[in-house]
Amino acid sequence: MKLKKEEGQDLIKAAREAINYYFEHREIPSLLKGVDLDKYQEPRGVFVTLKLSGQLRGCIGVPLPMFPLGKAVVKSAIGAAFEDYRFPPLSKEEFEEAEIEVSVLSVPEKIEVSSESEYPERIKIGRDGLIVKYGGQTGLLLPQVPVEEGWGTREYLEQLCLKAGLPKDAWKRPGAVIEAFQAQIFEERK
Repeated sequence: MKLKKEEGQDLIKAAREAINYYFEHREIPSLLKGVDLDKYQEPRGVFVTLKLSGQLRGCIGVPLPMFPLGKAVVKSAIGAAFEDYRFPPLSKEEFEEAEIEVSVLSVPEKIEVSSESEYPERIKIGRDGLIVKYGGQTGLLLPQVPVEEGWGTREYLEQLCLKAGLPKDAWKRPGAVIEAFQAQIFEERK
């Protein structure tokens, strides 16, 4: 189900309000003042990304539709602000300057290939987000990442493997699974 622009703005507002609430109360809000989360009951995968001056400052999400969308946005926003292991917890000052991006995901589907050499031709930069699974390791990159980084499909696959803690050529190995998904991206602009 494609969301309307106003719904995307609602989700950004929910993310901002949830982070603000967490700063004040140190707990996840069950209700928000500015957004009716009951409108967003359909389970969806979602990622919330925080950026400062255009640079990544946190990104956490739920890749599969395990939670109602509204609840998933709230959990992911708080995770991006306070639980992304790559960064210290967000400060209140940073939060004032941060821009929020909400990516609502389609259900990931395995890319069926008869040979790993087919992967680069089956992936479309800017459309496909990717998940790699191999040897108990998993990595995910949103579809906007290779566009922002200027990667081609091979580099995208290599960076995906590195994100999973795998050798960069793990996508070529027998037993490696590559899944693709699409995202509807809503961005807050300051």
